[in-house]
Amino acid sequence: MRNPLHAVGRTRPVEYDRSGGTTLPQSMEQRVALAGLGAVGMDCARALDAGLPGLRLARASAADLERAARRVESFLCPPLIVAPERLAEETDIVVDCAPSSAFRGVAVPALEGGRTLLTISGAALLENWDMVDLARRSGGVIHLASGAVPGLDAVQAARRGRISRVRMVTTKPPPGLAGAPHLIEHGIEIENLDEPLRVFAGNAREGARAFPANVNVAAALGLAAGDPDLVELEVWADPSIRVNRHRILVESNSANIDLSIENIPSQENPRSGRIVALSVVACLEKMVAALRIGT
Repeated sequence: MRNPLHAVGRTRPVEYDRSGGTTLPQSMEQRVALAGLGAVGMDCARALDAGLPGLRLARASAADLERAARRVESFLCPPLIVAPERLAEETDIVVDCAPSSAFRGVAVPALEGGRTLLTISGAALLENWDMVDLARRSGGVIHLASGAVPGLDAVQAARRGRISRVRMVTTKPPPGLAGAPHLIEHGIEIENLDEPLRVFAGNAREGARAFPANVNVAAALGLAAGDPDLVELEVWADPSIRVNRHRILVESNSANIDLSIENIPSQENPRSGRIVALSVVACLEKMVAALRIGT
């Protein structure tokens, strides 16, 4: 299939991708299916439609199929809108940007079909660990995108030695934590704060259950470290900030790691940072690149 950008008279380099690696020939392009067309999913869909060498957006799905069709109707090459269980049909990579509650409905058909599943939901993966076993049996592969957390490659390298401690402090403006199950269950009010409030202390596994849509970063860090129960996690609501802030400390026999990042929240969904969609796009590009940077 021709690059849709060529059809409207625009050109772009096709010999090399932005990471510096040569990409697959057009005849070998990877067909991508996308689950979820919210803030993260739409940014990914737009990037694919604009043209990522070696990749083509073929299918998409969302809770409201009619609305999903309207959201992509102006694309240069609109994807086929299908039910979640049909995303893996005639595609190579299934990208999961749907809410964590929809994870199994996307993951099971993809992995049963031996597809590559790229997800941003570390929390859902922790709660559905049998999907890893399914991938092993079927020949499928699960990629957990880095999302908003830095340094996962360094943590994975340190894991090959001995990690003695992992600590993470996540601080978000109150809208970025609104609606979390932990806040509702414990009656924690964060709407009218005038100073920072610690709303959670525990490990990453507990944090993923308490904030499934808010702290996927902790789940990803726990998986990179090899044990989510090892990660000491604190979650703070701070009315004075406008960014999602994460501080990570790792002590190991190979390196002591001190990482921090301030992510700009998405305007459409303040619970997620703008960098999350960019992380998914970077991971997709890496899948088809000859030069792959990072662990």
